[in-house]
Amino acid sequence: MSGDMLQIFSEFLGTMMLVLLGDGVCAAVNLKKSKAEASGWVVIALGWGAAVTIAVYVAGSMGPAHLNPAVTLGMAIIGNFDWALVLPFIIAQVLGGILGAVLVWLTYLPHFKETKDQASILGTFATGPAIRHTVGNVISETIGTFVLVFALMMFGKNTFTDGLNPLVVGVLILSIGLSLGGSTGYAINPARDLGPRIAHQFLPIANKGNSDWGYSWIPVVAPMIGGAIAAFLYIVIT
Repeated sequence: MSGDMLQIFSEFLGTMMLVLLGDGVCAAVNLKKSKAEASGWVVIALGWGAAVTIAVYVAGSMGPAHLNPAVTLGMAIIGNFDWALVLPFIIAQVLGGILGAVLVWLTYLPHFKETKDQASILGTFATGPAIRHTVGNVISETIGTFVLVFALMMFGKNTFTDGLNPLVVGVLILSIGLSLGGSTGYAINPARDLGPRIAHQFLPIANKGNSDWGYSWIPVVAPMIGGAIAAFLYIVIT
């Protein structure tokens, strides 16, 4: 496998792992008769932090482990990534998100039949706002993604012990989830939301409702804005 193809595959594999473990904790908390049912927001935030850590370890030996179109865009803007690979990376990330969501569905297959709340089922796959307010939701996702991408860029200015970087990234995701995630569920990653939402649309999930496509543009567009703002600030200060 060529170097570019290996990197593209690593984004697919890493994002699949990210969504499998990240949406997996959402399923564990949201779905009826799960052993982790109703264990709460802190468990979800911890689970997502751990999911990102594991996914970065999985993908990082083969490529940059962006696992997020907003990160890919930001890195290209600051000149740390080849623009020719931006679209292939994003496609791989979304496809990885779809597969990860399918695997979550299979893992918790009987629990969907026991869950009657359509919002809980959709929340296992994709994000949604606590209060539906378009401007507020866009701002929330933009700020959360700005923090993510800008912090990742600044991490590059620091020296970490070999193998420590994915753990630090996981702590970053945990911090964003606990501090900034309560408004919209902190997608902060178009592939993390769009891929699973596509899976929700097409999978024969028991008791599912609609996929809330009216909201779906926010966790796609706002993170890209946040990533771009982070990149431009990074350029200005460095």
